[in-house]
Amino acid sequence: MPRFAALGLSHSPLIGKNDPAPAILAAVQAAVDDARRRIRTFDPELVVVFAPDHYNGFFYKSMPPFCLGTDAVSVGDFESEAGQVLVDECAAKALARGVLDRDIDLTVSARMTVDHGMVQPLETLFGGIDRVPIVPVFVNGVAAPLGPMRRIRALGEAVGAAASELDRRVLFIGSGGLSHDPPVPVLEGAPPRVADTLIEGVTPSPEQRARGEARVVQAGHDFAAGTTTMIPLNAEWDRLVMDVCANGDLSPVDAWTVEWMGAQGGGSAHEVRTWVAAFAALSACGSYSTTSCYYEPIPEWIAGFGVQYAETS
Repeated sequence: MPRFAALGLSHSPLIGKNDPAPAILAAVQAAVDDARRRIRTFDPELVVVFAPDHYNGFFYKSMPPFCLGTDAVSVGDFESEAGQVLVDECAAKALARGVLDRDIDLTVSARMTVDHGMVQPLETLFGGIDRVPIVPVFVNGVAAPLGPMRRIRALGEAVGAAASELDRRVLFIGSGGLSHDPPVPVLEGAPPRVADTLIEGVTPSPEQRARGEARVVQAGHDFAAGTTTMIPLNAEWDRLVMDVCANGDLSPVDAWTVEWMGAQGGGSAHEVRTWVAAFAALSACGSYSTTSCYYEPIPEWIAGFGVQYAETS
């Protein structure tokens, strides 16, 4: 029985709000159902979720490249589940110590705020945010400046090495990507009100959040219709990312520059850092094989959508 597994799973706030053709939706559902079955058979005792944030929990007032949470609360954006997330505090502290002991300058949060990027995989795979004990690890994939990919690989390997010292069956999840270029605000050149929000983390009113989410839904409609200037989805690049994660050697990502990744996959393509971290973590636990892989570019979700599962031998 394998002790370690990893899953790369794309997320999108447009799922259920701006869906593709029924045949594509059915294929996605079949791939997700297959991942659920594999995870059920694996029966994880701990789930480490590497996920981005979309300016709901982390802001420019203090923006770490990555951060591990010993406690987490979901804001419930885009109708995702809000409230307390079931975090295994003891395991989180053990992993934090193990990562720091391996010379990775890890930030630790005793009260992490997470959004749909962290919550969607928990809802999709387990039915909620309180069904399985997790350790949340934020990986910045939006806020410039972004660090080199070798540091993300090193983070994942350190988390995996620390997890291998736990007497637990551990599932590593990378939530995000693949190629996508949604309308995410940027600090450089932002008007004062937007800049203040990105820096200070001003909590939007329900009306403001609803307007912002409506703009994203409209962007999905426009992108699918081909009437926007957003960078197109890049299936070739998405498959490259998935192939690198599948083969067990993550070192090729060290040569990927921030500029090249953005040009290939769009402004939010850096969420693939979560996939790299998850599969790098698995690689630190031993050799592994990829047993399930699905991919489809879905303009309605503004996302190259991938589901990829692997287990140690």
